This record gives sequence, structure tokens and C-alpha cells, in this order.
Amino acid sequence: MGILSRFTDIMKVNVNAILDKVEDPEKTIDDYMRSLNSDLGKVKAETASVLADERRAKRVLDECRAEIKKLQHYASKSVEAENEEEARKFLERKGSQAEKLEQLQTSYDLASANAVNMKQIQDKLVSDMEQLEARRAGLKGKMAVAKAQQTLNSMGNRDSVFEALEDKVNRAYDEAMAIAELRVGTKANLDDLFAQYEKSTNGEDELAAIKEQINNKES
Repeated sequence: MGILSRFTDIMKVNVNAILDKVEDPEKTIDDYMRSLNSDLGKVKAETASVLADERRAKRVLDECRAEIKKLQHYASKSVEAENEEEARKFLERKGSQAEKLEQLQTSYDLASANAVNMKQIQDKLVSDMEQLEARRAGLKGKMAVAKAQQTLNSMGNRDSVFEALEDKVNRAYDEAMAIAELRVGTKANLDDLFAQYEKSTNGEDELAAIKEQINNKES
């Protein structure tokens, strides 16, 4: 009877247990979701027929019960009218209907059980899909965390590179500053020398030197 024939197999499926055993749960989820959607389509297609069978079985059963009740009433009326022969005929027909009632009850119970099972299958499929969606969301969340961690790791590596570059820049800067300081020191020394030279070659010093030369000649 279509999907109802798989009732037991569908109901005993444990989605989480299956996913815990597979190597690629994301792919398994996608495959299983497609299967569940297909089964839900079958449920929708077959539910109308199953419910129609249940309603038809219920209607026939109710009609048989009403017929039995009516025959019982007629038999009673015939007895009251002192027409036993007619009462027997009504009771015989009632007996036949009673036998038929048992068969109709069995048919209705089966149709009703099928309707209940179909509803349970539908609920189970929907529940499985919700669990799969939750697992898929969980996997996506973990993937997002993993990618974020990879990004952070990558950024950490970049920081190391940046730190190395920064060290080089700092070293270059220190060297440049040292050279600049040396140059400043050299310039200061030269300035001192020029100052001393300028001081040693002023007019007074030259005059004193000339006088010293003259004195040396006279002596």
C-alpha cells in the first residue's frame, strides 16, 4: 500500500544515530533530506486516498448498524402485532447484517489504523527533517567557527610577518638615527675647529706675533 508498507522502517529510523556514524554528515544530510522530501510527497499523495477509505468504511459500518437497529425495531413491532413469521424474517436479516457488521468493523479498523499510521509517518518525516535542519545548522555553525578560526590563524601569521617587517624598519630607523647623530657630532667638531682657527687668526694675535719677531731680531 505505497508508503504505508514502509511504516516500520520509517518509524525506527534514528537520524542522529545515522549521522554520527558517517564520514561526511553534510552530504548525508543533503541526500537524506531529498529522500524525506520525496517520502513527504508520497504521504501527501496517498493521505487523501487513505482518509477517503476510512470515511467510506465508517459510513458503511454506520449504515449496517442502523440497518440492524431498524430490523430489531421491525421484529419487535411484528411481535407486538402477533406476526411471528414476519418477526422471524426480520431477525434472520438482522443476523446476516450482524455477520456483515463484523467484517465491516474489521475493514474500518484497518482503514482507521492506516489513517493513524499515515499521520504518524508524516509527523516522523517532519520531525526527521527538523532534526536534519538542526544538524545542518549546527554543521554550518561549526564551519563558520572553523573558517573564523582559520582567518584568525591567518591573521596571526600576518601579524608575525608585520612584526618582522616592523623590526626591520625599526633597525633601519635606528641605524639612520645613529648615522645622523654621527654626522651631527662630526659637524659639531668641525664647527669647533673652525671656531678655534678663526680665533687664532684675529688681528691681535697677528700683532703679537710681529712684535715677537722684531724683538727676536733686535736681540
